[in-house]
Amino acid sequence: MTGVDLLVYADRLGGDLPRLRALLDGPLRDFAGVHILPFFVPFDGADAGFDPIDHGTVDPRLGTWDDVRAIAANREVTADLIVNHVSSESAEFVDWLALGEESTHDGMFLTFDTVFPDGASEHDITAFYRPRPGLPFTAYRMADGRRRLVWTTFMPSQVDLDVANDRARAYLRRILATLRAGGVTTVRLDAVGYAVKTPGSDSFMTEETLEFVREIVGIAREEGLRVLVEVHAHYSQQLAIAPLVDLVYDFALAPLLLHSLGTGTSDRLAEWLRIRPENAITVLDTHDGIGIIDAGPSGDRPGLIDQDEMAAIFARAAEATHGHSTLASVIPAWMSLPHQINATFFSALGADAASYLLARAVQLWLPGRPQLYYVGLLGGLDDVALFDRTGQGRDVNRHVYTPEELDTALGSEVTRAQLALVRLRSTHAAFKGSFRYRVDANGDLALEWELGDERAALEVSFAPAPRFRLRLTGPDGGLTADSAAALAAL
Repeated sequence: MTGVDLLVYADRLGGDLPRLRALLDGPLRDFAGVHILPFFVPFDGADAGFDPIDHGTVDPRLGTWDDVRAIAANREVTADLIVNHVSSESAEFVDWLALGEESTHDGMFLTFDTVFPDGASEHDITAFYRPRPGLPFTAYRMADGRRRLVWTTFMPSQVDLDVANDRARAYLRRILATLRAGGVTTVRLDAVGYAVKTPGSDSFMTEETLEFVREIVGIAREEGLRVLVEVHAHYSQQLAIAPLVDLVYDFALAPLLLHSLGTGTSDRLAEWLRIRPENAITVLDTHDGIGIIDAGPSGDRPGLIDQDEMAAIFARAAEATHGHSTLASVIPAWMSLPHQINATFFSALGADAASYLLARAVQLWLPGRPQLYYVGLLGGLDDVALFDRTGQGRDVNRHVYTPEELDTALGSEVTRAQLALVRLRSTHAAFKGSFRYRVDANGDLALEWELGDERAALEVSFAPAPRFRLRLTGPDGGLTADSAAALAAL
């Protein structure tokens, strides 16, 4: 897969969809695609748009579907299908609360009784995996005074869909058709790993979940859409789901690079390079935290790194962020460690440009489709002030850029170096050829692409200090870079 994608909130980079388009047609023109994070009504809800009241309408404060189609005219557009839940303020849920069994949306939402028609024991309830502290239910009062326990996997205002119900399926199909008509080419199935509740299991990425993924992928493809699945889980889950979809995230790469940079070793990273799926979106950072759980153990399944090595990554991030990542990172129910570091990737590396660009170069050299998050591209550090205002840990990595901040960041060496890497990955012919890698006796990595006379090589060393060197050659000559300054000058 050629080309590089940008991951961005329209309101936090540019301010709205027309201004985002201007950036993509201007200084960010080397990005072949853009994943625009939820731009629906409202884009600024309790979970930054992942709690849609109206999933089928562009928030008018950001623009219209015409603006989305204008962006899509020159690049691929990815948008989210929020498959697990809707807002408790959605018209469908409000109607159900008012009319109950008489509502045309009755059955669309998952209640306690739907999953446990015969009741449940303490063991049954606590078996469910939840990425937040506490239990995954919220009591809602119907208009007739009855109280119903509704599944709310993430937040009390995010009510879960019963994805096995025909009315919920019809809702998802309608949203998929709306996205396709709006110019979207790829949908990301947000939080799909939690969508199916199966008593007797932890209900996360079970066989029943995989069957639902097959079904929703089929529906999306009927609409002419590609499907990207988002699952933060044991790496074996990524391997299992990759053949079922068009694209899957390589979430294991980021923690493995943090491990290598922290220990000076590359054996765990090399093992992942051997088995990782190639139909991957490669990432270092996203709008969520930096997933560490993706490389770690799960139950009796060993990880690419072990529990102590996971804890060491969190400890190094805490030191680099002066303890703030510990404050911002959430420990899920029944877990001893957070599953993500809430910090920018640059902050987690103590703003060390050499380490950061080494990691970014590895990401951009691997097979798959690289995706850069806007805060990472701009060399962003933790937005502690935003976290202090909202109390939401992930907000440290969701800065709202003013025009002045954006101009300053675009002119910085770290951003210019990353844009150079994006341009090389997007335009050099070698990246359309064959890929190979090797690890020498010292643990140094060499990643290489080749197509005819065109060659793109990256050499990486983690010890005694992080170092990288890239060399690109072809009929028109070659270039070499081994520092932020050298990359920024390309």
